[in-house]
Amino acid sequence: MSQLRAKVRWVREPRNPVLPPGPRGSFDSKRCMNPWAMRVGDEVHLYYSGGDSKGVQRICLATAAWKAASSLPASGKLGQAWRAAATSDLTKWTRHGPVLDVGPPGSFDAKWCVLPHVVQVAPDRWHLYYTANCGKGSGLSAFPGIGLAVSDDRKRWTKHAGNPVLAPSGKAGDDDAVGMAGGSVLKVRLPGGGTEWRFYYTGCPTLGKPLKLNQQKRVCLAVSHDAVRWEKRGAVMLRRDDVDYEDVAAAGPVVHQNPDGTFRMWYSAIGTRWGFYSICYAESDDGLRWRRGTAYGDNLQLTPQGTGWEKQMVEYPSVIDVGGRLHMFYCGNGYGKTGIGMAVAAPS
Repeated sequence: MSQLRAKVRWVREPRNPVLPPGPRGSFDSKRCMNPWAMRVGDEVHLYYSGGDSKGVQRICLATAAWKAASSLPASGKLGQAWRAAATSDLTKWTRHGPVLDVGPPGSFDAKWCVLPHVVQVAPDRWHLYYTANCGKGSGLSAFPGIGLAVSDDRKRWTKHAGNPVLAPSGKAGDDDAVGMAGGSVLKVRLPGGGTEWRFYYTGCPTLGKPLKLNQQKRVCLAVSHDAVRWEKRGAVMLRRDDVDYEDVAAAGPVVHQNPDGTFRMWYSAIGTRWGFYSICYAESDDGLRWRRGTAYGDNLQLTPQGTGWEKQMVEYPSVIDVGGRLHMFYCGNGYGKTGIGMAVAAPS
């Protein structure tokens, strides 16, 4: 392991969760999970999976206004005034309802559409990748692949005719033999001037009753030249058997490439310490070999806490820059049964 260079200290929004489940009978009355945030002009668009009273999960959209925070202090003690200024615009969300529905009975996405991530692939073309649940099987075996929907305005989405664009191998011993789930897609600048699309996703190689078999998830990589047809490259990050907060699984990767070409990853880890998810961090020079720190706890970012909405678990982070500060959106207990919260990077 190597020392981490750019760890972040997060300050939770005191009014969390910022997007709790909606009112009874609404499209997201039972669950708000899997946030994916992006800036669009003077707004932040938050794609998420909303669950209704029948247990159906659809991809939904909420928006909030934001303002630049150029007057905020760059360093020093983080006070109440800074917290209020940094987060006041991103605690009030307008819900726009589902933007992508489940498929017909018998389809690979008949039960759930979850884990959205939206990426611009051309000036007039956007991709929405989502993880499908067919309603059959257990654990990640009920997730038979990752789907793609396409849009030219981020409002009307058309599912790709060749879905799923990524599917479990079904071959014993493979990193995604049993199931898979989404993470993040980004266009990577390569040494020498080239580019490639990378899909960092969750692979599940095993199932079984013991926790370490049932939840043995790992971070995998696929690459592409058109962001539609993908070539799998295998696992790039495994659980750490000797670290009790991620000795069961590493999953849900969200990867950023820095201006200098290096990489940062936030991900959801499962460990025997809590028995559920916490949010961890890693860095890489090439996006393939990842370092997670030199001492116990170095890469822990958010952990379960308190007696309320996030006492059991914190998971599925999405990290964006808003007004010069990193903002993390994540979900809490019961995979979003208590909603989506936010944390803001503290001044260094």
